[in-house]
Amino acid sequence: MRRSTVVGGAVAAVAILVALAAGYRALVRRVELKSADPSATRSSVAPETDARPASASDEGYLYGRVTTPTGTTYEGRLRFGGDEEAFWGDYFNGWKRDNPWVALVPPERRPRERSAIEVFGLEVFARERELDLGRPFMARFGDLARIEASGRDVSVTLKSGTRFDLDRLEASDFDDGLRVWDDDQGAVDLDSLAIRAIELLPTSRPTAAPYRLHGTVRTRGGDFTGFLQWNREESVGSDELDGYTAAGERLGLRFDTLRSIARRSPESALATTLDGREILLTGTREVGHGHRGVYVDDARYGRVLVSWEVFERVDLDAPESGASGPAYDDFAPGAPLVGSVETSDGRRLSGRLVFDLDESETTETLDAPAEGVDYTILFGKVAAIVPAGSATAGGGRARVALRSGEELELEPR
Repeated sequence: MRRSTVVGGAVAAVAILVALAAGYRALVRRVELKSADPSATRSSVAPETDARPASASDEGYLYGRVTTPTGTTYEGRLRFGGDEEAFWGDYFNGWKRDNPWVALVPPERRPRERSAIEVFGLEVFARERELDLGRPFMARFGDLARIEASGRDVSVTLKSGTRFDLDRLEASDFDDGLRVWDDDQGAVDLDSLAIRAIELLPTSRPTAAPYRLHGTVRTRGGDFTGFLQWNREESVGSDELDGYTAAGERLGLRFDTLRSIARRSPESALATTLDGREILLTGTREVGHGHRGVYVDDARYGRVLVSWEVFERVDLDAPESGASGPAYDDFAPGAPLVGSVETSDGRRLSGRLVFDLDESETTETLDAPAEGVDYTILFGKVAAIVPAGSATAGGGRARVALRSGEELELEPR
C-alpha cells in the first residue's frame, strides 16, 4: 500500500485505532463504517472421476494462467495443494513482510510489551520492546488479480491494485503447490518452485468437474448454510470421508454418496448415505480427534469455521444441485475503509480507517470467535463495531453490527 494514499484525518484515525492493537480498548467507544462507493461495486495425475459435464455453473472454480521460470505456460482450472483450495470464495493465506501503517503512528503510541525476571519476588531485570506488528494476509481468490514469486518473496496484487509482499516461507497456500487442468497437457502438478506467476482469469473454459459441497451445518448455537469444506479441505463430491468401521475396516466414502454426517462422540461420526444406510466411522481426524472444523460460506457473514466441539451435524444438498459458487467477475474490487471513530472522551474523528493497524479495504476481514465458531466477516458487511471493554459493550465481548441489521457479540480475540 502506498503511504501517499493516507491523508487528512486518516492519520488521526490510525493513531486512535492502534490503541486497539495495544489492548487499550477503552480509548475507542465505537467505530462506524461507511458503505463502499457504489462506483467501486460491481505428477502423474489421475483425472477426477464421475465429474459432471462442463457448464456455466462451473464458473465458481478457480481458473488462471500459470507461467514457470522457464516461460512455459499452463492455462485452465486450478486447485491449490492438489486437493485443497478450488473456488473463488476460498482464501489465500500468507504473512505480510512489512506493515506500512506503522510509520504513521508516533513511536510513543505504538504497542509495547514488557518482560521481567524476578528473584524471590524482587525484579532484577526488565526489558520493554515494541510488539511485532507484522500481520497475516488473507484474501479470497476472487479478490486477487495476480500472484508472483521471486526468491523469498511472494507478491500478491488485488483487483483494487493494492499489492502485498509476503514471506514465501509463510505463504502456505502457495508453498503447497498447484494443480492445473490444462487444455492441451491435461492435469499437471506444479511445485511452488516451478511457478513464477499466476494470473487469475474468469473461468471461460471450464472443464468437467465434480460438484461443490453445499448444505447446512447445525450447532448448539444455531445453523449455518452455504458451500462447505469438511475438515477445512474436502470441498467437492469426489473427495472422501475417511474412517474405520465397527469391524475395523478402513473406509472412504465419497461425499457425493452422502446425505448427512452427525457427530456421535468426540471420536466418531455417523454417516448416512443417499440410499439410507448408516455407517459409524471412528479413528481418524476426519471424524474425531484432530478434526480441524467445517468451513461454511454463509452469505450473512462471509465465512465461518465451526469447530468439532460444537458441530452437531451437516445435511448435504443433493449432488444434482450443481452450483459451484460465485464467478470471478462477481467479486468487485475492494474500496478503502472510511467511517468515523467515537472516543471515550466524546471526540469524533472521520476519514479513512485502518482497523487494528492492518485492515484497510472493504474486502479484508474482521476475524473473531464466538461459542466455538470463528467468524471471518468482510468489512464491507460491517456497519459498526463497539470494542469489548467500552462503556456500551457488556459481558466482555465486542458488539458488531452488520449492514443486514443483525448484531453479533464476538470474543475479543
